[in-house]
Amino acid sequence: MVKLTDKEFNTLVDFVYKKYGINLSKKRVLIEGRMATTLRERKIESFDEYLKILFSDTTGKEITLFLNKITTNHTFFMREMEHFRFLTEKAMPYFESVKRYKELRIWSAGCSSGQEPYTIAMALDDYFGLRKSQWTISILASDISMDALGKAERAIYPAEAIKDVPAKWRFLYFEDLKDGNFKISGRIRKDVTFKPINLNDDFFFPRPFDVIFCRNVMIYFDDVTREKLIEKFYGATANGGYLFVGHSEVVNRRTAKYRYIMPAIYQKKED
Repeated sequence: MVKLTDKEFNTLVDFVYKKYGINLSKKRVLIEGRMATTLRERKIESFDEYLKILFSDTTGKEITLFLNKITTNHTFFMREMEHFRFLTEKAMPYFESVKRYKELRIWSAGCSSGQEPYTIAMALDDYFGLRKSQWTISILASDISMDALGKAERAIYPAEAIKDVPAKWRFLYFEDLKDGNFKISGRIRKDVTFKPINLNDDFFFPRPFDVIFCRNVMIYFDDVTREKLIEKFYGATANGGYLFVGHSEVVNRRTAKYRYIMPAIYQKKED
């Protein structure tokens, strides 16, 4: 197996941290292990040779392949279901009581292959029922991986991937392709827009979001990067809006402006 020299490792760690905010300083063995097959298949004999290829690529494909290898894009439908229960049992009744123009803007940041934003869309469709036509609902789903976004936009999943989806939802929201795969129905797909966004970059939206999901993404960030991102999310959240994070992720409640609601759920409230 090809080993990283100290210089190669430090160069790679510095590059990924500055560009994407991902801290790989303790991931040396993981990088060597997960990149071993790639280097062998491409007959690349050293990480120095690989880094030259990585840094010279202007298409973004190489860094996407690398990030896909060393980060875990493991996600599934209904993940951390208590978030979706809170969304429909607490957040949505609140929005219905305060929103005059019946519009919802939601961001799934770090959406991977699409299960999270589609679960959100299904939960809202189920919640509103016939009242949904009275609302304008837009769900932005973003990721840095074009490969993941491509899978998400195709919206096709194997039967195993939807085993935890309620039977009612499987019937209403999935089309059986008769080849062992299922496709998200058009009524759900139309509510979701996919876009590549690097969360380490400055981002601006002309209008704030009512709900931001960013779950199991910040586990790759150090404390400084995480706090900067939460501050940026705060600026992109509407008053009264919610931030959902992963249960394994920590939001510094001394520095974050959000009001703590319950584990992994925060709300932006005017003072």
